[in-house]
Amino acid sequence: MDDSTVIDEVLALFREQAALWTPMLDSSHPGWRDAVHTVKGAARGVGAFQLGDVCAEAEAGTRSLDEVRDALDVALMDIAAYAHERALRSLKG
Repeated sequence: MDDSTVIDEVLALFREQAALWTPMLDSSHPGWRDAVHTVKGAARGVGAFQLGDVCAEAEAGTRSLDEVRDALDVALMDIAAYAHERALRSLKG
């Protein structure tokens, strides 16, 4: 889909949800497996395939939750950079 408004809304929802997922990405949290699974699907849905892959590997026990949190941070930084670039382009155009 090439509708920039929809893209912006979906990415904003992803960012909001990330704030809810982050506290659950801790092995002491009883829902951490569900959180990793949810992040995996959401990440792949927004094109953050590296994050999705890290989540899949964490589900398989070959990656740590620290790595999931790091990959989530990278994805959020990428989304913030995209939003910033779009804002700058809107000021120029």
